[in-house]
Amino acid sequence: MKIKKSNFGSYESQTIELFELSNNNGMTVKIMNYGATITSITIPAKQGGVKEIACGFDKFESYFSDEYKANAPYFGCTVGRYCSQIKDAKFTMDGKEYKLAEMVGTNNLHGGLVGFDKKVWKAKEVGAAAVEMSLLSKDMEEGFPGDVEVTVTFTLTNDNEIKIDYKGVPNKKTPLAMTNHTYFNLSGFADDILGHKATVLTGKKQECDETGAGTGKVVNLDGAPDDLRKGKLIGEAHKAMGSGFENFYITEANFKLTKVAEVEYPADGTKLEVSTTEPTMLLYTGKYTADNLKRENGLQYGQYRGFCLETHRTQNGPNISGSPKTFTGAGETFESTTIFKLTF
Repeated sequence: MKIKKSNFGSYESQTIELFELSNNNGMTVKIMNYGATITSITIPAKQGGVKEIACGFDKFESYFSDEYKANAPYFGCTVGRYCSQIKDAKFTMDGKEYKLAEMVGTNNLHGGLVGFDKKVWKAKEVGAAAVEMSLLSKDMEEGFPGDVEVTVTFTLTNDNEIKIDYKGVPNKKTPLAMTNHTYFNLSGFADDILGHKATVLTGKKQECDETGAGTGKVVNLDGAPDDLRKGKLIGEAHKAMGSGFENFYITEANFKLTKVAEVEYPADGTKLEVSTTEPTMLLYTGKYTADNLKRENGLQYGQYRGFCLETHRTQNGPNISGSPKTFTGAGETFESTTIFKLTF
């Protein structure tokens, strides 16, 4: 187990640091403190050498290319203050309406125009292969009330787990929901993800309206094309659905760490298991990812070439009565844990 820190670039006169976490099994995870972003995950390949399984870039400036900004796929970043969509870019809390930036049609997305993914975090090593990143989000930043001190701790274990622990303490009641936005491709980008087998351990998803925002209604998936409890090839499910996945599955975690999904690349047996404390998990198969995006070494990204498993609070939760732990009160502690476990 080891950790190595290097200079990755600069942003607005601040140094961008890159932390490379390595375990004893040849697995590495690279994380930069701009956006608390996972830039790379490599594992040993069955045929020898290593394979990259995450969308990202090896140069800091690549995150600011015209092609990347035009598509805005949020590769690998930490999303907040409230991830995913908020209907009509507004919410009412304790009788007061708060207005947010309109980003996807009239909806807010991933915390706003300058969310946590576009902030420089303070970073420090906190273990043999662990780094803690912290940020102060100020009162009314992107329209959200209250100062919030947040931390995200990334830990790589010798069980090939990437453990992500989130904490946040506001001085005023505020909506708070953070997630990690890594796109995975277990083939090492040798193939698209249509031949990956996905299993999601729930028969419920959140209904979304025509704008993509959650309505608060629960959809029973018994017998539906996107019922993945028994596992399905992503490509076969896409064909039956007539579209790619953008499903907000309702987990059975109930804020206790619970396995909620796994995805396998059958061609070589590489598998990713996801455990979380969170009530929702978005399975997104990159149907809007631009085909002109690639890593500097030529690894090709694009539509259906990466999948996300984003664990978080209820999508559009601030506008859905009774959504669990959408708001964190003054002085209360927001806590969340998600573990991505690799088998290779």
